[in-house]
Amino acid sequence: MSRTPPRLTDRRALTLHRRRAARAPVDFLHRAAAGEVLDRLGEVNRRFSKAAVIGPMGDLWHETLAGAVDEVALAEDAEVLGLAPDSLDLAVHALALHWADDPVGQLVQMRHALRPDGLMIAVLFGGESLAELRAVIAEAEVAARGGLSPRVAPMGEIRDLGGLLQRAGFALPVADSHSLTVTYADAAALMRDLRGMGETNALAGRDRRPLPRGFFADVDRRYRAAFPADDGPGRLRATVEFVVLTGWKPAPGQQQPLRPGSAQARLADALGAPELRAGDAPGRDTGDN
Repeated sequence: MSRTPPRLTDRRALTLHRRRAARAPVDFLHRAAAGEVLDRLGEVNRRFSKAAVIGPMGDLWHETLAGAVDEVALAEDAEVLGLAPDSLDLAVHALALHWADDPVGQLVQMRHALRPDGLMIAVLFGGESLAELRAVIAEAEVAARGGLSPRVAPMGEIRDLGGLLQRAGFALPVADSHSLTVTYADAAALMRDLRGMGETNALAGRDRRPLPRGFFADVDRRYRAAFPADDGPGRLRATVEFVVLTGWKPAPGQQQPLRPGSAQARLADALGAPELRAGDAPGRDTGDN
C-alpha cells in the first residue's frame, strides 16, 4: 500500500509569497544557481535539443539556458509536473526542490519525462543554508515563548540528497555542493531578500500567532553578537549552500561505473610511486638494497 508523504508545504502560502516576490524579485541566488547548471552542461560534450526548467523565476532560467539548449520550456514545481513522457533530453529543477513534500516523486517524474540517456540536474539549497539565521531565531523564540515552531524549510544534507537520485532510478548519480557567504547590514535586510526571493515561511506547520513585540530586534542583537561579517564593522554574514544533483535516465549501452576491485591499472603506477606491501610503513624504501 502506498504511503502519502507528510505535508511539509502550504502551497497556497508559497504561491502568494512568490507572487509578491515577482513584483520586485531578488534573483542573485537564482543567477548563481543557473551558473552552476551551465557549468555542468559545459562538462558534457553534447548539445541538448529540448529542456524543461521546473521552479520559480522561470524567465531568468530561460534566458540563462537559451544559449546552451535549443528549446526551453517552463514548468511549475507542483505536485504533478505535467511533463510528457520521453519528451525531453534535459530536465532542470531550479531552486525549488526543498519545498517539495515528495522530492523523490519529483525526481521520478523528471526521469519519466526524459528520453533514454537524458540528463537531470537539480540545484537546491543544502543543509548549511541560513544556519546562522536559524540558530538565532531558535534562541530568540525559546527566550520569548519557551519553545520552537517551524520557521525555515528543512534542507537536506548532501549525503541524504545524493541517495534520492538512486531511489529515483537515475544512472551515474552525482551530488556535490559549494557554499557562498553573503553579508548584510542587519537581519532585517536579510529577511527582505528572503521575501524578494519568495523564500519566507510557507511551512504547513508554522506557528500563525503574531510574534512577540521586540522579537526581530532580539534576533538582530543575537545575530550581531554571534555571526559578524569580515567585510566591515556591524555587518552580518549568512551562508548559502548549493547542492547540485545530476543523474542520467538509464539507456542501453550507457557508460556504467566500474565495480569495486575491477580496476585494470595500479594507482602506484599512475603516480609513479613504489607500491607499499603488507607490513611496509609509509615512507619506507621498498626497493632492493
